[in-house]
Amino acid sequence: MSSKRKLTIAVTGLNAIDSPGPGVPVIRSLKESKDFDVRIIGLSYETMEPGIYMHDLVDKTYQIPLPTAGTTTVFNRIAYINSVEDLDVIFPNFDAELFNFIKLQGRLEDELGIKSFLPTTDQFEARHKANLYEFGEQHGIKVPFSKMIFSAGEISSLAKDFSYPMMIKGKFYEAYVAYNAEQALSYFNKLSAKWGLPIIIQEFVYGTEVNVCALGDGKGNTIGAVPMRKQYITDKGKAWAGVSLDDEDLVNEANKMIKATKWRGGIELEYIRTSDDEYYLLEINPRFPAWVYLTVGCGQNQPEALVKLALGEKVEPFENYEVGKMFIRYSYDMIVNLDEFEKISTLGEL
Repeated sequence: MSSKRKLTIAVTGLNAIDSPGPGVPVIRSLKESKDFDVRIIGLSYETMEPGIYMHDLVDKTYQIPLPTAGTTTVFNRIAYINSVEDLDVIFPNFDAELFNFIKLQGRLEDELGIKSFLPTTDQFEARHKANLYEFGEQHGIKVPFSKMIFSAGEISSLAKDFSYPMMIKGKFYEAYVAYNAEQALSYFNKLSAKWGLPIIIQEFVYGTEVNVCALGDGKGNTIGAVPMRKQYITDKGKAWAGVSLDDEDLVNEANKMIKATKWRGGIELEYIRTSDDEYYLLEINPRFPAWVYLTVGCGQNQPEALVKLALGEKVEPFENYEVGKMFIRYSYDMIVNLDEFEKISTLGEL
């Protein structure tokens, strides 16, 4: 007989494309929990998200409305799913959906008994790429200078504040290095067509990119933090392989950021380490990254710890992590019956 507690957890982010969502690695982490026996309910937006068809990881999947449908529509769909599945915890994993889930957090718990552990609205807004420079100044954290632009016409006047190369960033995802005004214009058009306005222009800082996957308890304490350097990067800038680092200064930077903001929930921090060992914070992603499974490999099951925090349990911070552990992503072909695809497409359930 298993002494593990049974939990039903709904997880989003089931895509595993060339820019993968964190859902599948979060599920793998939860399946390896020492304390919970989890039944995973997948929440999908598209019918081609691979996680839907990974039946060894996902017990049942429901389609949910896109974030643009608004909080009422999303709540009603979750309420229906809950009436069938009796959810304990909901675990959203995409930036674009977090705003809705943060707004619904109290309602989901009070009316449906579904717990979650997410940043506050203020935390979520303050760490937006567009606000990051002011955020850094407020908390004494080094952040490259940046500004928002709303039209292609503003590119010619960027030379007043920036020199080339410069970073051109979409408001949700994607970033490119522009070495001249023509490239800047091209990336502006590409990113604004995909993610909308504004576009963020950021000073380019020379150095090595390093990342931290961490978990804050909402009171200023870091529950876990694992630093990583990308070993192999796709053309979209995504880590396809990475290694955990022995970098106490970087962990201290993450602790400083979590303490200053009283960060609540999972977080990915992206830094540039310069040749003179200065750390510049490039980006704050308000949820676990797609490489979160590396934390499990290093001895910190951060998704499991987040579930405990969601349930209101006291969680002791992880004291260390294993250095020199690598993750290497791979893709493989799943064979799926067409009737499964038809079922999720027509009924919205599988």
